[in-house]
Amino acid sequence: MARRALITGITGQDGSYLAEHLLAQGYEVWGLVRGQANPRVSRVRALLEDVRLARGDLLDQGSLISAVEKVQPDEVYNLGAISFVPMSWEQAELTAEVTGMGVLRMLEAIRVYSGISASRTPGSGQIRFYQASSSEMFGQVRETPQTERTPFHPRSPYGVAKAYGHFLTQNYRESYGMFAVSGILFNHESPRRGAEFVTRKVSLGVARIKLGLAGELRLGNLDARRDWGYAGDYVRAMHLMLQAAAPEDYVIGTGRTHSVRELVEAAFTAAGLNWRDHVTYDQALTRPAEVDLLCAEPKKAKDQLGWEPEVSFERLVTMMVESDIQLLSQGGSADEEYGW
Repeated sequence: MARRALITGITGQDGSYLAEHLLAQGYEVWGLVRGQANPRVSRVRALLEDVRLARGDLLDQGSLISAVEKVQPDEVYNLGAISFVPMSWEQAELTAEVTGMGVLRMLEAIRVYSGISASRTPGSGQIRFYQASSSEMFGQVRETPQTERTPFHPRSPYGVAKAYGHFLTQNYRESYGMFAVSGILFNHESPRRGAEFVTRKVSLGVARIKLGLAGELRLGNLDARRDWGYAGDYVRAMHLMLQAAAPEDYVIGTGRTHSVRELVEAAFTAAGLNWRDHVTYDQALTRPAEVDLLCAEPKKAKDQLGWEPEVSFERLVTMMVESDIQLLSQGGSADEEYGW
C-alpha cells in the first residue's frame, strides 16, 4: 500500500514542489485547503491531477482533527503559514494565529487522532510530522553561519511565530514521543514564488523591463545578504527528514550568501540588461527591523541525510527570469499567494 501524506500550504510554492516530489516517490498525496473559495484549488488540480483535497483550516482545531481522521496519513507536512515577512507587520495577530498557533492545532490534531497522552506513547505506526521552521527565527544573528544550536533572535512577527511553532514541535517530540521534526530552511525560491517576495519581484521587474512593459524597478535595502537556494532542492530535504531513524531538527541551506544587489545584477544580466539603468532605491520598502545577514551551515543535513543542493544561485536566478519573460510574453500575470 502506498504511503499517504497530508500537506498544509499545498497551494504555495513549497507545497506544490513537495507534492510533485512525493507523487514521484509513489505516495498518495492529500492537500489541506480551506474551502471552495480557495483561489489556488483549481491551480493545484491543473498542476497535480493526482492530488486529493481535504477541507480544513489552521485557525480551526476541529477541522484539522476531521482532516486527519479522513486522510489517516503516514506523514504530515505543515507548510501552511502567513509567510511574507512585511505582511506579518501589517497583520501581526493573524500571523501569530496561522503561523504560530496553527502549528499547535495541527500537532494537537495528530495527538488526539492517535490517542497519545503523557502516559501513552505512540507505537511504530505513528504519524510523522514535519514543521516548516525558518531562518528568520535567527534574526539578529549571534554567530555566522547559523547551525541547529544557534540561539534565536527573531526581528519580525513572522520570525517570532515561527520560533513558537519550532519550540512547540520540539516539546511534542520530547513530551509525547511523537516523531516530530523541524526543518530550519533558509531562503528558497523558484518561478512559483509569490510575486510579493523580493526574488520574484526582481525577476518579474526584469521581465517587464525586457519586454518594454516598464522602465524602472524600485527596491529597498540592496545590502541585505541571504542564503538563497532552489525550492525544488529543499523539499527533498523535508522528505528525507521524515525517513530518518530518529526525529531531529536540521538547518537547510547552501552555506553561501549573496546580497540583494548581487541578485539584481544576476537577474538583469540574465536578460542582457544593465541593472544600474533601471533600479531605484525606495526607503519605504525597507523593514522596520532589518535582518542583515543569514547564512546556513547545512553540514548536519549533508552528513546525516545525504542532502545537498543541486541548483546554483546563478542558475536559479536565470531560471526565474526566463520563466517570467515567457509568462508575461504570453499575456500571463503573477498573482499573490500566501500558502495557507
